[in-house]
Amino acid sequence: MTSHMSYLRATRHPWPSLLFVLPLVIAYEVGVAVLGGPHPEHLRNGADNWLRVGLTHLGISWVWLPPAVLLALMAVWTWSQRDERPNEVIAVLSGMILESVAYAIGLWGVSRALGPLLEHFGVALAAGAAEPAVGQVITYLGAGIYEEALFRLVLFSCMVRLLRLVDVNGLLSVLLAASASALLFSAAHHIGPYGQPYGNYLFLFRLIAGLYFAVLFQARGFGIAVGAHACYNLMVSIGAS
Repeated sequence: MTSHMSYLRATRHPWPSLLFVLPLVIAYEVGVAVLGGPHPEHLRNGADNWLRVGLTHLGISWVWLPPAVLLALMAVWTWSQRDERPNEVIAVLSGMILESVAYAIGLWGVSRALGPLLEHFGVALAAGAAEPAVGQVITYLGAGIYEEALFRLVLFSCMVRLLRLVDVNGLLSVLLAASASALLFSAAHHIGPYGQPYGNYLFLFRLIAGLYFAVLFQARGFGIAVGAHACYNLMVSIGAS
């Protein structure tokens, strides 16, 4: 039986995260390919589209490149820590599923409480104050993968490392990186051709969600951050349909 402390460490190892994320990536990419028809970009989430638009500007149009790069990076990360690979992976993955659902429910509770709280303090809730439902489960699944990869795995981690290089150490570097990455995460949803109109609720909630996922990434690992994000999005999609 995996002990409590060893389980907490195991979820932060890249090997369980790779096994946890791999079927989600496959389901998303196959879903986009099958359901997207001649316009798969309509099913791709914001972060995935941003990456692909950037690659297109560089003259790279290989549809398989973003998932291949993500999985390759995780495979290299796993190989670099192969000597610390946890045992009883099935038990670890089962726990990660349960944690993802629990943290998604927690974020859902925050989303329900934020609107009345803002109204209580006189913050106007502009048009688009409710989380929109596009009825696309595949799109929401992709958001959990690529937004966490871009804003937590890459951006947040790089910011922490850069801050520590300039002697901002310990908790302060994590707090600054989490705040900056969460701000960019929220703002990015209102930028570009796929961006939504600005709304106080949407911006503030996504700022809080960005901080929430950064804490999950730092404390519980990439796999659980992806799982919680994807699960929350699916809950919103089902609840609003």
